[in-house]
Amino acid sequence: MEKQIINYETMLKVAKAISHSKEPEEVALMTVESIKTAMNVKGCSLFLFNRKTNELELATSSGLSDEYLNKGPVSALRSIAQSLEDGPVAIYDVMDDPRIQYPNEAQKEGISSILSVPIVVGGRLLGAVRVYTADPWEFTLDDVNFVQALAQIAGGAINMARYVKGLKSSIEVLKTMREVQTQRSTRRTPYEGVPISVSSSELMEKE
Repeated sequence: MEKQIINYETMLKVAKAISHSKEPEEVALMTVESIKTAMNVKGCSLFLFNRKTNELELATSSGLSDEYLNKGPVSALRSIAQSLEDGPVAIYDVMDDPRIQYPNEAQKEGISSILSVPIVVGGRLLGAVRVYTADPWEFTLDDVNFVQALAQIAGGAINMARYVKGLKSSIEVLKTMREVQTQRSTRRTPYEGVPISVSSSELMEKE
């Protein structure tokens, strides 16, 4: 597939919007929508880590069906576990990698490749961001750095919101986020209007 060139002006614009938000649900939503649009991928999800169950609990997502999101619990010990220990993990083929917990469900959803990036704040795992592509995707260092940057900014903002609201854990933040999302019939975020990254062919035409 034709690779997308990350627009770092987009990253700065999104990072600024995220850093000014004090609402964790807004931060999470802006993060996944930003990554999905800027990279022109199928979908993106943000998870928060539950230390009691060792599971990654979904905070928000963009571009994925409810059926796929409700496929089952995501074990932090089984599902792409390396990304929680060693850093980002890129899966080129979801049907040919033992680290995928739900390969059949991923294939049914139309997912070919996955990038998993941990969110670490103060040396502690807060959660993870995952990027899903419809076509096989060899994630570049620029891709990984872009997702990592937004994931870390989002993690810091969510962690700060936790203290501002007097919450003790990221799971309490998650519950608060779900309550707010349930109360809203429609939702808009400051992310709207951020441009999609240009493709390499478009750049060549401009040159």
